[in-house]
Amino acid sequence: MPNPRYYSPRISRFLVSVLYHEAKRRGIPMTKLTDELLKLQLVGSESWDEAQGMRVAEEPPPYRTSNR
Repeated sequence: MPNPRYYSPRISRFLVSVLYHEAKRRGIPMTKLTDELLKLQLVGSESWDEAQGMRVAEEPPPYRTSNR
């Protein structure tokens, strides 16, 4: 069975740079920082509730906490 395709929005180059530097400052992966920032802004919104009701994909695996 083929893997489902997901929409991957483009983020402006400047914001990618900001995310990179902030993640580096915090010592966490950019993906974890982005996930945390988006979640802080969206939890409890109507869109959050709607997506919760339509959830079809499993949660991604937790981020690793060790730095390599």
